[in-house]
Amino acid sequence: DIYPAKLKELKKRAKRDGAFNIETRLISSSKVIKRLSNTADRVLIDAPCTGLGVLRRNPDAKWKLQPDFVAEVCQTQQELLTSYSRMLKPGGQMVYATCSILPLENEQQVSAFLKSEPGKDFQLLEERHVLPSREGFDGFYMARLKRRD
Repeated sequence: DIYPAKLKELKKRAKRDGAFNIETRLISSSKVIKRLSNTADRVLIDAPCTGLGVLRRNPDAKWKLQPDFVAEVCQTQQELLTSYSRMLKPGGQMVYATCSILPLENEQQVSAFLKSEPGKDFQLLEERHVLPSREGFDGFYMARLKRRD
């Protein structure tokens, strides 16, 4: 992550849930990503997004959403998929997740990545949509991808 406080909180939560074998890294520049090239077994991309899956908790968010922001966040999501995927070892897996319900931020992002040059080495293993209308919780999207051996 790019925020030290989020990484600290992640460590606390992981320990509380019995996960002691995770290693977090502060991404302070693109140099960090280059140094980590082909080293990770697993990568989680908790992508910045519009947050439209959590409108139940933040109903005013829909009034603050601007078209420019949607375009910017989609560009950032694609950049994260492209650059962070390079950290995976062959055979490694990556989860791309958002708290959005927009296809533009979710399956369309994954599809675009898989069609790109860096994405050609990946396959989609599974994807899940958690919809507030169906489950009664916040909305989320998750895609699990594997880098081919």
